[in-house]
Amino acid sequence: MPIVDPRTGEPLTDDLPAGENADAPSSGGQNAEMIVDVDASNIQQLLETSMQVPVLLDCWAPWCEPCKNLMPILEKLAREYQGAFILAKLNIDENQEIAGQLGVRSVPDVKLISQGGLVDHFQGALPEKQVREWLGRYFPAPEEAPASPEDQAAEALAAGDAATARSIYQELVQQYPQHTPYQVDLARALAAEDQVEEARTLLDNLPPEERDAAPARGVRASIEFGEQAPSAEELAALEGRDDSEAQYKRALRQVADGQYEAGLDALLALMKRDRAYGDDAARRTLLQVFDALGADHPLTVAYRRKLFALLY
Repeated sequence: MPIVDPRTGEPLTDDLPAGENADAPSSGGQNAEMIVDVDASNIQQLLETSMQVPVLLDCWAPWCEPCKNLMPILEKLAREYQGAFILAKLNIDENQEIAGQLGVRSVPDVKLISQGGLVDHFQGALPEKQVREWLGRYFPAPEEAPASPEDQAAEALAAGDAATARSIYQELVQQYPQHTPYQVDLARALAAEDQVEEARTLLDNLPPEERDAAPARGVRASIEFGEQAPSAEELAALEGRDDSEAQYKRALRQVADGQYEAGLDALLALMKRDRAYGDDAARRTLLQVFDALGADHPLTVAYRRKLFALLY
């Protein structure tokens, strides 16, 4: 059964044509069913409906494991968006002719259709946070959208609840084993729980390009700070001392405890006071902290400028 372009009346022979006003699909489907299955009996009606309500077409197959991870996320988001778009699910095994006419090459393949044409699409089982970001290009976020698992884990880690963060990241790693950022995040949570060897093993088993990238280096740096920082007893023994060694060790303890701004200030002050201490240890440690925080972190940006001004 040929599918007809609702704008031209011409049959579709491959992929959907690009839609008009693709950057701003209209919404108006509050009365439409939010989640539907697609087959030969309703695909044409669905394209007609897209003239009024955007359609998110999820092309999947029963044998596709990534599809099984992605579909619950799309269904959850369809309910959250409350009719801003229709989620239509196409089983390509049962509808091979339709899949061919729509240009489906591999699954999962998610197509955003508006005004009868293709606005955008993505392939592969993106994690929930990335799907939300993708939808955010075209639809305003729901007013009371729940936090994504990634955000929940990050909030838990920031609050000192490393166990909750670890549990969330372990589930994400299981769902998306090829998404290496989750493995780095899991290593960070493990390190925060003092499961240092487990964290190192996880980082060591990453693909080389990920193992040597900034996020993994940052976790390693955080582990090293924890190992190098003085204990409470050692810190107490430094009481009353204001020499370079004492200043450096206090800064390490601050960094290891997550007091990054105080630690960075102390390291800069040590550079000004005694650049030669520990073979330029303060500068080298500053660079490690930047690695641990990440290049885009506000403290990294601000203190790189301060370091540059001090050096030049």
